[in-house]
Amino acid sequence: MKKKITFLGIETSCDETAAAVIRENSKGTADILSNIVSSQITEHEKFGGVVPELAARAHLENIEYIINKALSESKISLSEIDGIAATAGPGLVVCLNIGLNIGKSIAAFSNKPFIGVNHLEGHALSPGLKVNIKFPYLLLLISGGHTQFLIVKDINHYEQLGTTIDDALGEAFDKTAKMLNLGYPGGPNVEKFAKFGDKDFFNLPEPIINKAGCNLSFAGLKTAVLRESKNIKEEKKLKYNLAASFQNTINKILYKKTKVAVNIFREKTKKTNFQFVVAGGVAANETIRNTLFNLSKEMNFENIYPDHKFCGDNAAMIAWVGIHRFKKNMIDDMNVSAKSRWPLDESAPFMKGPGLKL
Repeated sequence: MKKKITFLGIETSCDETAAAVIRENSKGTADILSNIVSSQITEHEKFGGVVPELAARAHLENIEYIINKALSESKISLSEIDGIAATAGPGLVVCLNIGLNIGKSIAAFSNKPFIGVNHLEGHALSPGLKVNIKFPYLLLLISGGHTQFLIVKDINHYEQLGTTIDDALGEAFDKTAKMLNLGYPGGPNVEKFAKFGDKDFFNLPEPIINKAGCNLSFAGLKTAVLRESKNIKEEKKLKYNLAASFQNTINKILYKKTKVAVNIFREKTKKTNFQFVVAGGVAANETIRNTLFNLSKEMNFENIYPDHKFCGDNAAMIAWVGIHRFKKNMIDDMNVSAKSRWPLDESAPFMKGPGLKL
């Protein structure tokens, strides 16, 4: 019987210290033997965002315990593991280096293969932990630092169709929460308080909605929220109305831009029936899930999301990428270094900054 590959994954790209042990199974998905995530929300809450130096210090204090806990919970010894995968980027370099260096050390000490993983590829493949996904598929990656439409052709083979030209979607959610004083983390709180508001109360802009293909822009929307927030002071009902209107506008933007991306995907791949994967931290938002599910029924494609616990940063998705790359012999040497920026499609133009033509 063919041996099922088992990997230890390590994730420290931002403010989650995470380790996981996963094994591929006969269904083409994964058995999650352990998935440990230590959040730093309380450390960063008073600052309203992640402080890199504090995050790195917390990783340094917790990483050994988290890895040992993942191994203990999995009931798998290091000698039984086939390889080590650790996030190498993109992210905060001071944080990435903690997990990357300990991952390389464990691999060298135990004489195991090492793979430096692109965090974004972790998100891209994360639904495959529980559901069979088939290449090529259309990916909407929505997280704190990234918002992109991509064709996922294979492992390590991506074509970017559209991206944000300014703020990432998760960043827009977090900044809106900060402007409305809704607390940290911002995204989940905007969703929570939007339930108490009137989504049609404020008329907010949908930047570049009718141009630039499936590129997106959220800076103008964020500015409009800032302007309105200055007029409502601490009136709770108006704050909730603004949160609801912001979230509703995001859904309208994603609905329209995804429609464009689907048509481009179908034209490029000649596939009418396909899987549309939505991944990243913001993919946990239920209103976004409902909006894109309705679009999938309208345009006849399959909508796939990761399990909620795999939407945010986690090490299971990093180990999963490790397994896929190991099977293709994409093994790294110990010189792999941390990268603050690491696009999935290296040939795609960088779409941020002044002078951008739409």
